Amino acid sequence: MHITLAPMEGVVDHLMRDMLTQVGGFDLCVTEFVRVVQTKLPKKVFYRLCPELHHGGLTPAGVPVKVQLLGQHPEWMAENALTAIELGSHGIDINFGCPAKTVNKSQGGAVLLQYPDMLYKIVKAVRDAVPIEHAVTAKIRLGFNDTLLALENADAIYQAGASSLAIHARTKRDGYRPPAYWPWIAKIKATVDMPLVANGEIWSAADATLCQEQSQCTNLMLGRGALALPNLAKSIKINEAPMSWEALKLLLIHYSGYEIYGDKGRYYPNRIKQWLSYLKIQYPEAESLFTQIRKLNNAKDIVDVLQKN
Repeated sequence: MHITLAPMEGVVDHLMRDMLTQVGGFDLCVTEFVRVVQTKLPKKVFYRLCPELHHGGLTPAGVPVKVQLLGQHPEWMAENALTAIELGSHGIDINFGCPAKTVNKSQGGAVLLQYPDMLYKIVKAVRDAVPIEHAVTAKIRLGFNDTLLALENADAIYQAGASSLAIHARTKRDGYRPPAYWPWIAKIKATVDMPLVANGEIWSAADATLCQEQSQCTNLMLGRGALALPNLAKSIKINEAPMSWEALKLLLIHYSGYEIYGDKGRYYPNRIKQWLSYLKIQYPEAESLFTQIRKLNNAKDIVDVLQKN
């Protein structure tokens, strides 16, 4: 079984990748998307979103990181994919799943699921540009407003030469409302001869087992579930018991150490509050903690509260 940490814009940054891969169970991380327009981006853009490139494209725990690109111009996607590879990315992932309105309005992300020919052209251009030893993968949803093009989209990506395909088992219209339609992944698997990765609504080891059964996919991608339960990947892989609240508090305090020192101190309060919104799904104690810190804007004050609870 291969478990990937999902790309989540504005949430799973290099700090979160570091923390979750230290907890363990992940085999690969995918970055937040690098937005590609009609230009070759400077190296600093890639380093900003993926500082792991300074260290062989690995998290401090040694987990490979793959840069994800989002854009609609095949030639510029290819150009920037090659830059990412040259900088040390462990392959290239292409975002055809982002449901954000601002992204879709500029013809990026899930909006492209309405145009199978564009999916083909983008993946083909990137695949042709990137040396064959490097994986070129894509992430999709089941469709934009409906699933009518789900099979055609997957086939377009397969025919273009993608190495594998991660499928978030909902349409853009579905957003993040449950359920995820895992059986649809099995339908796609029956039509394309390529490795698939199942994604969506995996909150527990039991969910993972059910997803694998219904999707007929062994490999999984975890997003919100891993934020709500940091050792979810290990719970799935080795049946590790869910992390206790006491252990999680130590993790929160450790995570704060990244941001208390240096010039990013103002970043930590907002990020820890954001993370608590996910932790509340699995830990009732997180609700009380959020109430105590929601008006605090100083990192040290938040850590003081954590240490007293």
